[in-house]
Amino acid sequence: MRAKHLVTLADLSADEVWEILGTADLLKKETRAGRARPLLEGKVLGMLFQKPSLRTRVSFEVAMLQLGGHAMYLSPNEVQLGMRESTPDAARVLSRYVDGIVARTFAHRDVELLAQYATVPVINGLSDLYHPCQALADLLTVQEKLGELRGVRLAFVGDGNNVAHSLLLGGSKTGMHVVVASPPGYECRPDIVAVARAEAEKQGGSITLTLDPQQAVSQADIVCTDVWTSMGQEEEAEGRRRVFGPYQVNADLITLAKPDVLVMHCLPAHRGEEITDEVIEGPRSVVFDEAENRLHAQKAVLVLLLSEEGRWPGLAARGVPPATG
Repeated sequence: MRAKHLVTLADLSADEVWEILGTADLLKKETRAGRARPLLEGKVLGMLFQKPSLRTRVSFEVAMLQLGGHAMYLSPNEVQLGMRESTPDAARVLSRYVDGIVARTFAHRDVELLAQYATVPVINGLSDLYHPCQALADLLTVQEKLGELRGVRLAFVGDGNNVAHSLLLGGSKTGMHVVVASPPGYECRPDIVAVARAEAEKQGGSITLTLDPQQAVSQADIVCTDVWTSMGQEEEAEGRRRVFGPYQVNADLITLAKPDVLVMHCLPAHRGEEITDEVIEGPRSVVFDEAENRLHAQKAVLVLLLSEEGRWPGLAARGVPPATG
């Protein structure tokens, strides 16, 4: 891995994204076969969280355990970035204790500052602008289910938020056709869209933004959504429910996609809002396979960023396939 940190998928080359996916596939197969290797033996991961989490915390802790290392959870009350201690100071102190830092923050600027001042790899576990680990898990899931990423049409319906931004970037680097449907005023940021479009053009994919959810899902291979109201936006919840009502992923909407469409949601889901029970529990849903793949995608990121084998070509000798894209 060329990148020292994983702050956003924009920082990675297409080859590096493919390398993560290939490594994740290998590690998942090894784990399921009972052949997990202690590739991070003796390594410690500091988990700096401003927001609570089920998937992010558990998947990173289990990943480090299965890789032979240890994860240390630091709750919002213990650190209080920018209040009890400045973010640059926290980055430099933690760098003296741990081998890597996962940060789950409200403001993306905090992740950037951690990466700027830390002398160990920093991984963005979620910020207000990006959720790269989720997008990697999503790409891994699509690749597993469809056998490919290039040429796949993925429709994201809902808020142009951190998840949508990361899917734009990840999809563009793997040659996918990504369509995002959001209501007026809730679209993806133009600067992020521009970066994704430039990369998609190089990789043979495309990026499309629309206000029409029906247009977005038309002939889609994958339909994705996310909550309408994220943590920190609770005061906007009622207004958002009114605005996003037409963007619900329900049985009627997915009939416009391909007959074998797959439905994804990063969770937690507000059932009856952005997605219905009928869809999330239906035969086209791969939501819980997607959730499992957070573990495997993040294990790949950890190995490639924290282990010496991940930084050197020697990892190929251990059976990790080279990038294919």
